[in-house]
Amino acid sequence: MAHIIKISVQQQIQSFKQSVLQLPHLPFSDILSNESLQQLIDASSRTRDRVFTPLVTLKAFIFQVLSADGSCRQAVSQILAERVSQSKKANSIGTSSYCKARHDLPLEPLIHAVKETGKRIHQQASSSWRWKGHNTVIVDGTTVLMADTLNNQTSFPQQSCQKQGLGFPIARIVGLVSLSTGSVISYATGPYQGKGAGETSLLATLFSDIANNDLLLADRYYCTWAIIALLIKQGSQILVQNHAQRKANFTEGKKLGAKDHIIQWKKPKRKPAWITVADYSALPDEITIREFAVGEIVYVTTLLDGKKYHKKELAKLYKERWSIELDFRSIKTNMGMEMLRCKSPEMVKKEIAIHFLSYNFVRTNIAISSVIHKKLPRQISFMTATQLFNEIKLQLTIFSGHILKHIVNSLLESMTSIAIGKQKRKNQPRAIKRRPKSYPLLTKPRAEACKAIN
Repeated sequence: MAHIIKISVQQQIQSFKQSVLQLPHLPFSDILSNESLQQLIDASSRTRDRVFTPLVTLKAFIFQVLSADGSCRQAVSQILAERVSQSKKANSIGTSSYCKARHDLPLEPLIHAVKETGKRIHQQASSSWRWKGHNTVIVDGTTVLMADTLNNQTSFPQQSCQKQGLGFPIARIVGLVSLSTGSVISYATGPYQGKGAGETSLLATLFSDIANNDLLLADRYYCTWAIIALLIKQGSQILVQNHAQRKANFTEGKKLGAKDHIIQWKKPKRKPAWITVADYSALPDEITIREFAVGEIVYVTTLLDGKKYHKKELAKLYKERWSIELDFRSIKTNMGMEMLRCKSPEMVKKEIAIHFLSYNFVRTNIAISSVIHKKLPRQISFMTATQLFNEIKLQLTIFSGHILKHIVNSLLESMTSIAIGKQKRKNQPRAIKRRPKSYPLLTKPRAEACKAIN
């Protein structure tokens, strides 16, 4: 009996991997290991054989956040269509079983899956996708809103400037994104306000996910002595705009060229709140960094070789930091993470993890297509890839052999047919032409407003 169950689990794993294009004959076919999927199954409380097993639930959750509808009904309908096409008994179209199964998915294996997929795509990036041999990582912060429930408000309080009952719970997210592949390598979440909720505090929890010799691109908010010192200590590199409150004096230090020098930064006496006294004391009394200016902008970097890393090349690379803004837009706006639906903090965290995991799977498919058709992943439209995947995901599940291979090859070829990043047009105003419908804003909690009407 145990042997039968074991075979069944292996079949579930293979079925799940096939549904997200993790096929042995393709590049990047091992970004999510069988061991990780087995850990998710083992950690789940739903061990009995039923429609919504852990991997079926995970697959439905992924399809849900990738779909234009984004509803639980859509996810259940997708599983029904899959079962019917395989001559299995149709499941109920009700969502209660699916919602209970989502609740039983363990959080930590989901977070681990996000990091495993993101890191493996990033580390397996083609050498031609890298910048001067460096695998480049971008860091930035963003926020998401969620359903206005008491539990969500307790863990992720609304902004303090909003009246009680008129705002939404809000979470802060800091993410590490691969410049070459666009995958989410790691992330940290916390409340929008309060101790330990700042972007630097959340970034401090992610240092171990930045690999040796990775090059970190960050905005000037992250230009602090402690962050740079910790990255140097672990062998990572950084390129960042100089903080607005720090003035560069190019008459000091070792001159490399016009407005380009190497200097020593002394350790501030006051430590940041996000680092322990012991860890801060273990850092050196000073660090060696390079400051340079291109145009009116001053940059700071740990890449000290002025000949190998010319300042104009570095300034051009820094412009790519904007890619993370586009990536967050894809996840929040196109995939619907801007307003989360779950009503408890634990489920909110799972919903965030599933959004990032789904995003990484699409990015993996883009990377596969890029390798096969000799493109750069950043030249392939994320929205096009998502739309194609949504239209063909059922066929990926039910077919095999030569038919599946033909479907996959056609899908990957179609992804490369729409190039992005080459359009040239005039700058556009940050304004909209279409006027929204003029509904009045709520000035009291919705329950009170409904009571007044009735």
